[in-house]
Amino acid sequence: MAEEIDIDRLVCIVVGVQLRAELGDRPLAYRIERELRSRLDAALGKPPEGEPPRLSPVVITDVYYLNNEPMHARPAISVGGPAMNALSAMLVDQLPTAVAVENTLVVQMDLEMADVRCAVWGMDHLDTVRAVDLFIAKYLDTFVAGVVRGIEGEDANG
Repeated sequence: MAEEIDIDRLVCIVVGVQLRAELGDRPLAYRIERELRSRLDAALGKPPEGEPPRLSPVVITDVYYLNNEPMHARPAISVGGPAMNALSAMLVDQLPTAVAVENTLVVQMDLEMADVRCAVWGMDHLDTVRAVDLFIAKYLDTFVAGVVRGIEGEDANG
């Protein structure tokens, strides 16, 4: 029997299920995953041998995320625009805009990290690449700090 996946350890990186999103946004999501894993390891330390990390990034589709309610409580980074990613479409009206370059790119997130979800997208693929570059350079550390603060609060509460 397969081992149960502990979703409480997951940080979701969500891409659209459409072919264009799979081809364009999924590689960008894997880039965020690598950066996020490195920064989480730096913030939380490497786990003891044989133990899973306290937090682990995972790339999943918007369909899986939206249809699995327990995932909604997990930190999430949505990659790709509202036309390609249903989670980004949902977050458009739920998250503040951290930065927007008119008709080019958007990074949406609560910089106070009360909401540990964000959306990163551009008007086309090249603009989404630029949005991901900007997110990694200027906002990923804020995201990591908010996520780590959240699990440290959970640890203190029980």
